Amino acid sequence: MNNRYKEKLDEYRRSIDRLDSVLIYTLGERFEKTNKIGQIKAINNLPSSDTDRELLQIKRILKIAKEANLNPNFAEKIFKTITSEVKNNHNKMKKN
Repeated sequence: MNNRYKEKLDEYRRSIDRLDSVLIYTLGERFEKTNKIGQIKAINNLPSSDTDRELLQIKRILKIAKEANLNPNFAEKIFKTITSEVKNNHNKMKKN
């Protein structure tokens, strides 16, 4: 067995750790923006969700997923999880 496998595993894992950090910071930035949108919606008594926009975004996400060689179904699940949390945050803002 090649003894360099540990080095390769460590290299890949460091890369994964870096990418995980990028994902988390990107989500944090995304939620900053959606919170600003939630504030606008709450002040103007707008609905928490925008079905037309969500459908457009899902189409866009699916296209990007295919281009990125990511399973489109998985990408859609992630997107729906994120948007569900965004809607929950927007609903909380409306109550306050």
